[in-house]
Amino acid sequence: MKYFEVEFTISPFSVDAADLFASLAGEAGFETFEDTETGLKGYVQQSLFDEDTLRACIEDFPFEGTSIIYNVREAEDRDWNEQWEQEGFEPIVIADQLVIHDGRHLPEVDSKVQIEIDAKLAFGTGTHETTRMICTQLLKLAKGRVLDCGTGTGILSICALKLGASEAVGYDIDEWSADNARHNAVINRVDDRFTSLLGDASVIDTIDGNFDIVLANINRNILLADMPKFVSKMHEGSLLILSGFYSDDCEILLEKAHSIGLEFVSKTTDQDWACLVLKH
Repeated sequence: MKYFEVEFTISPFSVDAADLFASLAGEAGFETFEDTETGLKGYVQQSLFDEDTLRACIEDFPFEGTSIIYNVREAEDRDWNEQWEQEGFEPIVIADQLVIHDGRHLPEVDSKVQIEIDAKLAFGTGTHETTRMICTQLLKLAKGRVLDCGTGTGILSICALKLGASEAVGYDIDEWSADNARHNAVINRVDDRFTSLLGDASVIDTIDGNFDIVLANINRNILLADMPKFVSKMHEGSLLILSGFYSDDCEILLEKAHSIGLEFVSKTTDQDWACLVLKH
């Protein structure tokens, strides 16, 4: 997967300004930031970089008198989960019913459902708030046929299958992710009910039939663009579970949802992140 490394110089610099800008720049596709002496260094997949949105974030930045300049360069092609692969992560317990762990750290608690994730150059180990919120929803909603949009490591599909879904189809624009999702499905012994496809939302048109649940843990702008595609594979009563965006984004997402025949079911939040459940 190819990334851009973008260095931001914030003047005058303050931690509050840097934190606020990092949250706003997520709308332009940025996945992670590192602190620097004069600002931030951000990383974004080349295929997801929305420079127009980034410029708008800078122009509309609410700290009066603050200047933000940036420099874009191609990032070193390396394993973006190198630290995770070397060190792993402590088991993650969700609602005392679901445990997500790696092969190095086995859970010490009994759990109804256990998921082992081996991340190879793919995003999504369950540590992120948005993944946790969707998994929490799946504890009570998993059923039938599931479409997993932007599957990453396949964690949401695997969770759904272990909680009662009959079949899951995932797709991802990144080749490493699509392959890693298949690998994790094998580890968790659900590969006979899981299909991983390579592509963006247009791949949805190649899939036969509708889905009972559609999952999408993606940034706001992609959700707004792809939501009609999701709906095209839903039937009356199907559920759409969305996350990957901030609480402040809920209003615009709900407006889009209502315009294409979806109704609000519930909203949950964790830190500044949000998760919406919608019904066709």
